Amino acid sequence: MVVSAPLTSSNPFMDEMLNFLATAPTAEEILAFQPSEALAERSAYLFERNRNGSLTGEEKGELDDFLQLNHFVNMLKIRTRQKLGAA
Repeated sequence: MVVSAPLTSSNPFMDEMLNFLATAPTAEEILAFQPSEALAERSAYLFERNRNGSLTGEEKGELDDFLQLNHFVNMLKIRTRQKLGAA
């Protein structure tokens, strides 16, 4: 019997990006990608709590996850721009 992995992660930032990439976006859509308003608000909240030094351990992990995914998105956009420039 094969047990499949859950279709969502515990990371809403990752879920949003995976859902976006699963649509096979065009280069232009990749360059235009922005997180949803809800995730933008959540990240602003986490950054503010981080500045105040009041993050919980769970929030710190969530912020770290967001920062890693943000780095991935930035690198994806850079590569996409490079590919468009080489075409």
